[in-house]
Amino acid sequence: MIVAKITEQQAKDLTGVEFQDNSFFNPIQDANGNWFISLQELVYCTKEFASTVELIEYEPINNPIF
Repeated sequence: MIVAKITEQQAKDLTGVEFQDNSFFNPIQDANGNWFISLQELVYCTKEFASTVELIEYEPINNPIF
């Protein structure tokens, strides 16, 4: 799955910001420590913001179940 890589500061700035009625940005980190938002969320960002992100392959965090 392709996602939009953002900086830690961008993640802090976006967290909890409503982009559509009852829909909020929710940046998370992948297994490599990259902060990202989904491409669906990226659609609601400005063109200027979108032009600063890198599209990367999502690497899930593998947590073993005990």
